[in-house]
Amino acid sequence: MMNFSRFFAVVKARNIEFFRDRSSLGWNLLFPILMLVGLSFVFSGDGRAVYKVGVLNLAQSQSSFLETKYISFVDYQEQTLAKVKLEQHSIDLLVDFNAQQYWVNQGAPNSYLVEKIFLNGHDNYQRIETQSKKIRYIDWVLPGILGMNMMFSCLFGVGYVIVRYRKNAVLKRLKATPLSALEFVSAQLVSRLFIVIFMSSVVYIGCNLFFDFYMLGSYFDLFIIAVLGAFSLITLGLLVASRSKSEELIGGLLNLSSWPMMLLSGVWFSLEGAPNAIKIFADFLPLTHLVAGARKIITEGATLADISYHVSILMLMSAVFLTLGAYFFSWNTER
Repeated sequence: MMNFSRFFAVVKARNIEFFRDRSSLGWNLLFPILMLVGLSFVFSGDGRAVYKVGVLNLAQSQSSFLETKYISFVDYQEQTLAKVKLEQHSIDLLVDFNAQQYWVNQGAPNSYLVEKIFLNGHDNYQRIETQSKKIRYIDWVLPGILGMNMMFSCLFGVGYVIVRYRKNAVLKRLKATPLSALEFVSAQLVSRLFIVIFMSSVVYIGCNLFFDFYMLGSYFDLFIIAVLGAFSLITLGLLVASRSKSEELIGGLLNLSSWPMMLLSGVWFSLEGAPNAIKIFADFLPLTHLVAGARKIITEGATLADISYHVSILMLMSAVFLTLGAYFFSWNTER
């Protein structure tokens, strides 16, 4: 039979422990507010655009279609680039009002729906289908899904382990050994890197047997960008956990790190046509460069030289995160 006095004593002790942990209490109050402010900024306005339409020479184009609500119009100066974006599901329709023609992606449901809207008043325009091999949405979203899975594995797989070691005094005992902070951090990095790459490879190979993924580039280049991206995310996780001392706090900090990347790194939808402020912010997120680099290799056949910008940024971020993580690393739970 339950002893309610002991039961309520434990409840009281746990509540006091939580409210005395000022960092955890503050985070539980602050995180929802930050999320609401961030989402209200990202999706502010008269309503988020449902579709994206590319327009060749938008400034010189005139049409009532351009006043359609809930459609974002993206300006392109080069037809070749715009057609590639259409094939890659970055935009849903491409229109050249001056030449009275438009392009559709037959493999994209959104392209079909936007075409129906466009033809209301533009049925005399020449219809052109994309001629290259069709890229399914699953092919386009694949790098984002794998990248997001790697992100969670890297951040939470490292962050919680470090905090648990610190709370259980494992790190305090390791401090008494000749092991340096850099050696410990590097060992954690290599271990997690192996696990993440191995599991991601198994998932990709297994799913490829069923879905036959679209692949234009080199698997070696894809492996390199995956390693660099995972390395950067792991070092970020190590930095976040370098001085965290409670599971509640590290959970909040890891959510703060992962949610912006999940929303703004091009995982589920392209940032084509998004406000410049959002694009600039996304460039500071390692997952953005991992997903963009992998997507270019898979759908465009890009080489490492072609995505050198993403490679360089990931290497720079990794160096900064690892250096700061090792510098701020704390062995014990003493405040």
